[in-house]
Amino acid sequence: MSSKVPVAVVISGRGSNFVALAEAAEAADYPAEIVAVISDRADAVGLARAAERGIATHVVLRRDHPTRAAFDDALDAAIRASGAEHVCLAGFMRILGPEMVARWEGRMLNIHPSLLPAFKGLDTHQRALDAGAKFHGASVHLVTAELDDGPIVAQAAVPVMPDDDAESLAARVLAVEHPLYVAALAAHLGRSAGRPDATPVFNPPLPR
Repeated sequence: MSSKVPVAVVISGRGSNFVALAEAAEAADYPAEIVAVISDRADAVGLARAAERGIATHVVLRRDHPTRAAFDDALDAAIRASGAEHVCLAGFMRILGPEMVARWEGRMLNIHPSLLPAFKGLDTHQRALDAGAKFHGASVHLVTAELDDGPIVAQAAVPVMPDDDAESLAARVLAVEHPLYVAALAAHLGRSAGRPDATPVFNPPLPR
Protein backbone atom coordinates (compact mmCIF):
# COMPACT_ATOMS: atom_id res chain seq x y z
CA MET A 1 0.00 0.00 0.00
CA SER A 2 1.35 3.41 -1.01
CA SER A 3 2.32 5.81 1.76
CA LYS A 4 1.87 8.77 -0.56
CA VAL A 5 -0.99 11.19 0.01
CA PRO A 6 -3.57 11.16 -2.82
CA VAL A 7 -4.00 14.61 -4.37
CA ALA A 8 -6.42 15.87 -7.02
CA VAL A 9 -5.43 18.78 -9.25
CA VAL A 10 -8.13 21.11 -10.54
CA ILE A 11 -7.40 23.11 -13.70
CA SER A 12 -8.97 25.25 -16.40
CA GLY A 13 -6.22 25.36 -19.03
CA ARG A 14 -2.86 23.99 -20.09
CA GLY A 15 -1.97 22.41 -16.77
CA SER A 16 1.74 23.27 -16.69
CA ASN A 17 1.77 23.38 -12.90
CA PHE A 18 -0.02 20.03 -12.84
CA VAL A 19 2.74 18.55 -15.00
CA ALA A 20 5.38 19.88 -12.60
CA LEU A 21 3.55 18.24 -9.68
CA ALA A 22 3.07 14.99 -11.58
CA GLU A 23 6.75 14.81 -12.50
CA ALA A 24 7.77 15.44 -8.90
CA ALA A 25 5.33 12.79 -7.69
CA GLU A 26 7.12 10.17 -9.78
CA ALA A 27 9.98 10.28 -7.28
CA ALA A 28 9.73 7.63 -4.58
CA ASP A 29 10.45 10.14 -1.81
CA TYR A 30 7.88 12.75 -2.87
CA PRO A 31 4.94 12.67 -0.43
CA ALA A 32 2.08 13.12 -2.94
CA GLU A 33 0.48 10.97 -5.62
CA ILE A 34 -1.59 12.78 -8.26
CA VAL A 35 -4.71 10.64 -8.55
CA ALA A 36 -6.91 12.84 -10.74
CA VAL A 37 -7.04 15.97 -12.86
CA ILE A 38 -10.42 17.69 -12.93
CA SER A 39 -11.35 20.60 -15.18
CA ASP A 40 -14.28 22.94 -15.72
CA ARG A 41 -13.41 23.02 -19.42
CA ALA A 42 -13.59 20.01 -21.71
CA ASP A 43 -10.96 21.51 -24.02
CA ALA A 44 -8.38 22.11 -21.29
CA VAL A 45 -4.99 20.99 -22.61
CA GLY A 46 -4.08 19.73 -19.16
CA LEU A 47 -6.64 16.93 -19.47
CA ALA A 48 -4.77 15.44 -22.42
CA ARG A 49 -1.47 15.83 -20.59
CA ALA A 50 -2.93 13.93 -17.65
CA ALA A 51 -4.32 11.17 -19.88
CA GLU A 52 -0.89 10.75 -21.46
CA ARG A 53 0.44 10.01 -17.97
CA GLY A 54 -2.30 7.53 -17.19
CA ILE A 55 -3.90 9.83 -14.61
CA ALA A 56 -7.68 9.79 -14.31
CA THR A 57 -9.48 12.85 -15.69
CA HIS A 58 -12.93 14.31 -15.15
CA VAL A 59 -14.81 17.31 -16.54
CA VAL A 60 -17.35 19.30 -14.52
CA LEU A 61 -18.95 21.95 -16.73
CA ARG A 62 -20.46 25.03 -15.14
CA ARG A 63 -23.25 25.16 -17.74
CA ASP A 64 -24.47 21.73 -16.65
CA HIS A 65 -25.33 23.05 -13.20
CA PRO A 66 -27.99 25.68 -12.44
CA THR A 67 -26.14 27.40 -9.59
CA ARG A 68 -22.61 27.87 -8.35
CA ALA A 69 -23.47 25.74 -5.34
CA ALA A 70 -24.59 22.90 -7.62
CA PHE A 71 -21.36 23.19 -9.59
CA ASP A 72 -19.35 23.15 -6.38
CA ASP A 73 -21.22 20.03 -5.24
CA ALA A 74 -20.42 18.26 -8.51
CA LEU A 75 -16.77 19.28 -8.30
CA ASP A 76 -16.61 18.11 -4.71
CA ALA A 77 -18.15 14.77 -5.69
CA ALA A 78 -15.57 14.29 -8.47
CA ILE A 79 -12.70 15.07 -6.11
CA ARG A 80 -13.99 12.66 -3.47
CA ALA A 81 -14.65 9.93 -6.03
CA SER A 82 -10.96 10.09 -7.00
CA GLY A 83 -9.96 9.22 -3.45
CA ALA A 84 -8.05 12.48 -3.04
CA GLU A 85 -7.36 13.72 0.47
CA HIS A 86 -5.92 17.08 -0.62
CA VAL A 87 -6.58 19.39 -3.57
CA CYS A 88 -4.32 21.64 -5.63
CA LEU A 89 -5.92 24.38 -7.70
CA ALA A 90 -3.62 25.05 -10.65
CA GLY A 91 -4.87 27.69 -13.05
CA PHE A 92 -8.48 27.04 -12.04
CA MET A 93 -10.38 30.13 -13.13
CA ARG A 94 -13.50 29.94 -10.98
CA ILE A 95 -14.22 31.21 -7.49
CA LEU A 96 -15.43 28.49 -5.15
CA GLY A 97 -18.24 29.15 -2.72
CA PRO A 98 -17.67 29.27 1.04
CA GLU A 99 -19.35 25.91 1.65
CA MET A 100 -17.05 24.16 -0.81
CA VAL A 101 -14.01 25.87 0.69
CA ALA A 102 -15.10 24.85 4.19
CA ARG A 103 -15.32 21.19 3.17
CA TRP A 104 -11.63 21.24 2.22
CA GLU A 105 -10.40 23.66 4.87
CA GLY A 106 -6.68 23.16 5.43
CA ARG A 107 -6.50 20.66 2.55
CA MET A 108 -6.80 22.86 -0.55
CA LEU A 109 -3.92 24.86 -2.04
CA ASN A 110 -3.91 27.47 -4.78
CA ILE A 111 -1.07 29.05 -6.72
CA HIS A 112 -1.41 32.74 -7.53
CA PRO A 113 0.88 34.78 -9.83
CA SER A 114 1.84 37.56 -7.45
CA LEU A 115 3.58 38.11 -4.15
CA LEU A 116 0.47 38.10 -2.01
CA PRO A 117 -1.06 40.08 -0.45
CA ALA A 118 -0.16 42.31 -3.42
CA PHE A 119 -2.23 42.07 -6.59
CA LYS A 120 -5.00 39.70 -5.65
CA GLY A 121 -7.30 38.72 -8.50
CA LEU A 122 -6.61 38.93 -12.24
CA ASP A 123 -4.12 40.73 -14.54
CA THR A 124 -1.41 40.55 -11.91
CA HIS A 125 1.55 41.03 -14.25
CA GLN A 126 0.30 44.23 -15.87
CA ARG A 127 -0.81 45.57 -12.51
CA ALA A 128 2.68 44.94 -11.09
CA LEU A 129 4.20 46.84 -14.01
CA ASP A 130 1.70 49.70 -13.69
CA ALA A 131 2.52 49.97 -9.97
CA GLY A 132 6.25 50.18 -10.65
CA ALA A 133 7.00 47.04 -8.66
CA LYS A 134 10.67 46.10 -8.46
CA PHE A 135 9.88 42.48 -7.65
CA HIS A 136 7.02 40.22 -8.65
CA GLY A 137 6.48 36.49 -8.25
CA ALA A 138 4.13 33.74 -7.19
CA SER A 139 2.51 32.52 -3.98
CA VAL A 140 1.06 29.21 -2.88
CA HIS A 141 -1.59 29.61 -0.21
CA LEU A 142 -4.30 27.71 1.57
CA VAL A 143 -7.72 28.45 0.07
CA THR A 144 -10.15 30.35 2.27
CA ALA A 145 -13.49 32.00 1.61
CA GLU A 146 -11.77 35.33 0.83
CA LEU A 147 -10.22 35.59 -2.63
CA ASP A 148 -6.44 34.96 -2.62
CA ASP A 149 -6.37 35.62 1.12
CA GLY A 150 -5.48 32.32 2.82
CA PRO A 151 -2.30 31.61 4.80
CA ILE A 152 0.77 31.59 2.59
CA VAL A 153 2.64 28.29 2.33
CA ALA A 154 5.39 29.38 -0.07
CA GLN A 155 6.51 32.30 -2.23
CA ALA A 156 9.11 32.92 -4.92
CA ALA A 157 10.19 36.32 -6.20
CA VAL A 158 11.59 37.45 -9.55
CA PRO A 159 13.00 40.87 -10.49
CA VAL A 160 11.01 43.17 -12.74
CA MET A 161 13.27 44.23 -15.60
CA PRO A 162 13.18 47.74 -17.11
CA ASP A 163 12.12 46.42 -20.53
CA ASP A 164 9.49 43.97 -19.24
CA ASP A 165 6.00 43.82 -20.61
CA ALA A 166 3.21 41.68 -19.15
CA GLU A 167 4.12 38.74 -21.39
CA SER A 168 7.81 38.63 -20.54
CA LEU A 169 7.11 39.10 -16.84
CA ALA A 170 4.51 36.33 -16.92
CA ALA A 171 7.04 33.96 -18.48
CA ARG A 172 9.61 34.74 -15.77
CA VAL A 173 7.03 34.13 -13.05
CA LEU A 174 5.85 30.88 -14.62
CA ALA A 175 9.43 29.56 -14.51
CA VAL A 176 9.41 29.84 -10.71
CA GLU A 177 5.81 28.69 -10.26
CA HIS A 178 6.62 25.08 -11.12
CA PRO A 179 9.36 24.39 -8.53
CA LEU A 180 7.47 26.57 -6.05
CA TYR A 181 4.30 24.49 -6.19
CA VAL A 182 6.30 21.26 -5.93
CA ALA A 183 8.09 22.52 -2.81
CA ALA A 184 4.93 24.02 -1.33
CA LEU A 185 2.86 20.86 -1.64
CA ALA A 186 5.61 18.80 0.00
CA ALA A 187 5.90 21.31 2.85
CA HIS A 188 2.13 21.46 3.27
CA LEU A 189 1.78 17.69 3.45
CA GLY A 190 4.66 17.55 5.91
CA ARG A 191 2.93 20.01 8.21
CA SER A 192 -0.38 18.15 7.82
CA ALA A 193 1.43 15.00 8.95
CA GLY A 194 2.85 16.83 11.98
CA ARG A 195 6.46 17.02 10.80
CA PRO A 196 8.20 19.78 12.82
CA ASP A 197 10.73 20.48 10.06
CA ALA A 198 8.08 21.31 7.44
CA THR A 199 8.45 25.09 7.43
CA PRO A 200 7.25 27.65 4.86
CA VAL A 201 9.23 27.73 1.62
CA PHE A 202 10.60 30.93 0.12
CA ASN A 203 12.45 31.08 -3.18
CA PRO A 204 13.14 27.35 -3.65
CA PRO A 205 16.07 26.64 -5.99
CA LEU A 206 15.26 26.46 -9.68
CA PRO A 207 16.06 23.26 -11.57
CA ARG A 208 19.26 23.44 -13.57
